Formats: sequence, structure tokens, C-alpha cells
Amino acid sequence: MSILLSAAAGGQQGGMLQGGVVMLVYLVIVVGFFLVMTQPQKKEKKRIEAMLADLSIGDSVLTTSGFYGMVIDINEEQNIVIVEFGSDRHCRIPMNKSAIAQVEKPDAE
Repeated sequence: MSILLSAAAGGQQGGMLQGGVVMLVYLVIVVGFFLVMTQPQKKEKKRIEAMLADLSIGDSVLTTSGFYGMVIDINEEQNIVIVEFGSDRHCRIPMNKSAIAQVEKPDAE
């Protein structure tokens, strides 16, 4: 009788071990998916931060709303740029740096 009880206890321990392995595999899969999903976002954020840090007066910019303009002033403390729009260049609008989607340097061809 004691042999049966010890065999039953061993079977339960093996089942718990298998359940632990399955949970570990699921945990590895979830962490893997999390890393795969967040890495491209981190890369894009770094690219945008580098682009905005390199922004200078005279650069042509494309805003997130689709307007093209030229940077005429940068206020680093308030994170604001003043952009000139239009062909006659009389339309000057202050905006957040985060509203700039693309930067083109004047010497780049």
C-alpha cells in the first residue's frame, strides 16, 4: 500500500514539474513578443529625437499637418520653433518641435 502512495506522490510531482515547464515556456514567449513589439518603437523615437536635436535655422521642414515651411527661429527652453510658410514668406507660425515630421537641410541635394 505504501508503494502505491509513493508512486501516486511521484506522479503528482512530475505533473507539477511539467506544469512549471509549460508556464516557463509561455513566459518566454510573452517576453519575446513584448521585446519584438517595443524595439521598433524605441528605434523610431531615437531617430525623431536625433532629427529634432539637429534642427537648425534655415532648415526646410514638413509639419505633421502636411505644411512645408522654413525654420526662422528656435526657442530651446520652451521647445518651440517659428516656421515661415507660403511663397511670400509672410506667414510665421510658432509651433512645438514635436509637430515637425521631417527635416531637410538646405545643403542636401
